[in-house]
Amino acid sequence: MATPLLSLTWTDHLTGRQGFLVVDRLVRGVASGGLRMRSGCTLEEVTGLARGMTVKEALHYDPASRYVPLGGAKGGIDCDPRDPGAYPLLVRYLRAMRPYIESCWTTGEDLGLTQDVVDRAAAEAGLVSSIQAVYPLLDDEDAARRRLRDAFAVEVDGIGLDELAGGCGVAEATLAALDRAGVPSAGTRVALQGFGTMGGATARFLARGGLTVVAVADLEGTIANPAGLDVEALLAARDAHGTVDRSALRPGDRELPGDAWLAADAEVLVPAAVSYAIGPGNQERITARWVVEAANMPVCPEAELLLTARGVTVLPDVVVNSGTNAWWWWTLFGDIGADPEEAFAYLRRSMRALVERMLARAQADGTTPRSAAHAIAADRLPLIAERFGWFRQAPAGSPTAVVASPAEQAENAPSRGRPAVGRVTV
Repeated sequence: MATPLLSLTWTDHLTGRQGFLVVDRLVRGVASGGLRMRSGCTLEEVTGLARGMTVKEALHYDPASRYVPLGGAKGGIDCDPRDPGAYPLLVRYLRAMRPYIESCWTTGEDLGLTQDVVDRAAAEAGLVSSIQAVYPLLDDEDAARRRLRDAFAVEVDGIGLDELAGGCGVAEATLAALDRAGVPSAGTRVALQGFGTMGGATARFLARGGLTVVAVADLEGTIANPAGLDVEALLAARDAHGTVDRSALRPGDRELPGDAWLAADAEVLVPAAVSYAIGPGNQERITARWVVEAANMPVCPEAELLLTARGVTVLPDVVVNSGTNAWWWWTLFGDIGADPEEAFAYLRRSMRALVERMLARAQADGTTPRSAAHAIAADRLPLIAERFGWFRQAPAGSPTAVVASPAEQAENAPSRGRPAVGRVTV
């Protein structure tokens, strides 16, 4: 694989814990990708996530939209977000990453972190915003920031629009796959791993779309009911980390071990929590027909090969959970407003078109949906480069970035105090 444009390892001087930043590539000098916090987070993991963000941005490129596609990046911190020292560690990490966030990396919530926590820590670190690097690309910065702020203030039945956007995208990807296969949503059973930001919102949209949620796994174990769980009651009983208060369970709900979701009697399996949840050693327990990657990289490549050989379709994260990232930029650039119905309609239309294009390409090429998604992105990247310019990925062993052309050099020239961009390891 090509070396990313920038790879940085940070070591906290107080705790010795490490944080990472990987910029896969820049478009118009900016890259997009969230910041995750989890125990065991690695540079390799963040590198894969950054590459995936490049693909997500390319997949949602539409020349008719105001949304300007960005490059791909990702941040990660090796710490349990429930650790008492997690928040001050986050502030110190953001303070160390401040030059990059101010100039070329737009970031936000990801696994283990909510947007309000990121925003609060960013302010303590002296940042204007976690996405301030994109502001110079906006036609009207004040109006754009007001539009996004208003969107984050919207709640629908007790859940914020920012949280629901991702779940809407995952649900629509699932429904598009079912429709293409001629499978009615009514009566189709689904099991989810994770009931936090992404998992909880996905469960709501799938249940309201007619599917029956039969199992949900959180940090305490798996909650299951073959007749269907009361999703809204579970959502009302979860804490900030997506853990459900067991006192809210109904008589027919059963408590099972944490990994029981894998073998749930369901047609659709939605890993919506951690990376690498499904590997070669546990994939054989899956009886579902579809695995829908709401989390980032939840299925290991070796496991996906085995699942595909068994006739299980894996809908890849670069498509399935891309709605969250796209919603941010559609809102900020003005393709949609702060109205939830407008946002959901735009998400559904865009996600359905993307999933259908991916599945049609996979069928035509005789390949997997993931390979098809990457092929579509590969077709679009030259179009993005032609219109906007970018820093290309640096070749293996190169200490600096390779700039695509003189025109792209002018487009991406360091400005606004942008730090030198290269392959950096600290």
